[in-house]
Formats: sequence, structure tokens, C-alpha cells
Amino acid sequence: MALRLAIIEDNADLLDELLAWLGYRGFEVWGTRSAEAFWRQLHSHPVDIVLVDIGLPGEDGFSVLNYLHKLGHYGLVVVSARGQQQDKLQALSLGADAYLIKPVNFAHLAETLTALGARLRQDRPAAPPAEAIGTPPAVSPGSWRLQEDKLISPDARTLELTQQEYRLVELLMRNRNEVCSKLDLHACLFSHESEPDLHRIDVVVSRLRHKARQQGIHLPVRAIFGKGLAFIS
Repeated sequence: MALRLAIIEDNADLLDELLAWLGYRGFEVWGTRSAEAFWRQLHSHPVDIVLVDIGLPGEDGFSVLNYLHKLGHYGLVVVSARGQQQDKLQALSLGADAYLIKPVNFAHLAETLTALGARLRQDRPAAPPAEAIGTPPAVSPGSWRLQEDKLISPDARTLELTQQEYRLVELLMRNRNEVCSKLDLHACLFSHESEPDLHRIDVVVSRLRHKARQQGIHLPVRAIFGKGLAFIS
């Protein structure tokens, strides 16, 4: 089975070259030019290894590394023009398996990916049996509940939330079936920022949806075009 790769690279020419070369070398590969686009595509195009550029528009590569490493399912390779030791150490501390400096040698990149893929397949543990996961807290049928740092679905599945995800869901559930504007959500989640960047809300939602799908949970958060988000239940 071919290794499945995703590339996050904002340089369109380099992205096209990487896609063509790695596809030719037998990898199953797709790519995006931003982290936001990557999160939207990841749930429908699962991968084994992610190639990340550090200097991305919007959410940077360090943030992507940090989040993917916490999920624990991915090999992570940085391909960056940043050659300073500090950047390399930061990337490795956030979970990168390899750090390659541009201009990258494509043959060396392919060798790195093949070796990492072999190690991932050897080290990846089998999924635990269902009974080992534990029984989630009971909830009333048909209800969504927040409990500590978890969202509990009507069928008693639990979804662990980061602080930002919890605050987002809390706000939406507090106004259940009503639209909350992204500007209002941003003001609550990122009150320290003087210039609102509404794409940050999109990033939080994309991550949350991806996490929910991994747990088999259908999250009732709807994007209302031109208006905002709503928790429909």
C-alpha cells in the first residue's frame, strides 16, 4: 500500500513540483497552500505523513506541528527555508520527525519519507478494543452536554476539547439554534487581539470537526453563509 502524504506549502511552483515528483515516486499525495485549507481537506483525505512549511500565511507551521503531534497519528516532516538552529529545535520539540532545509533534494526527501513510513508502520500500535476505552458518562437521550473538558453526544460518545474548542462550543450551545457571528466568537476567544482575524475561527472549527469525525461523532455545528455559526440540535 502506497504511503499517503499531504503537503502544506504556500509556494505554488514548489508545491506543484513536489506533487509531481512524489506522485511519480509512487506516493499517494495531495497538497494545499495554507493550513486552513489542509484542515478542511484532511477529514476526507486521510494521510500517513504531513510535509509542513513553517512560513505559511495564516496559521503557521509550528502550530500545525503542535496540533498534529498531539493527535499522535501522523509522521511529520518540515521542509523550510529557515535554517537557523532555533527553528529546527523548535520544530523537533513540537513533534517533527525530520527537518529539511530548502532547496531540498527531492531524492533525499523521498528516502526520508520512505524510511519514516517504514518506522511508522512498525511502531504504530493496534487500536485498543472497545471495552478498553472505558464507558463514557451517561447523558439524557437526545441531548448534547458539556462536562469538564469534554463534549458528550446524545449517544454518550465523548469528545475531548482544547480550551479554545470548549469556549467555542460553550458559546454556540448557549445560543443553541441561533446564529453567532464570527466577529462575536472571535471577540470571546481571542479578546487579546486588537485586529480580528476571522480565519482563526475557521481553523478552530476545522480542527474540531476533524477530531469529531475521527471519533465517529457528527458535530451539529453549521456554517451559515455570510452570517456565522450555529449549533443546531
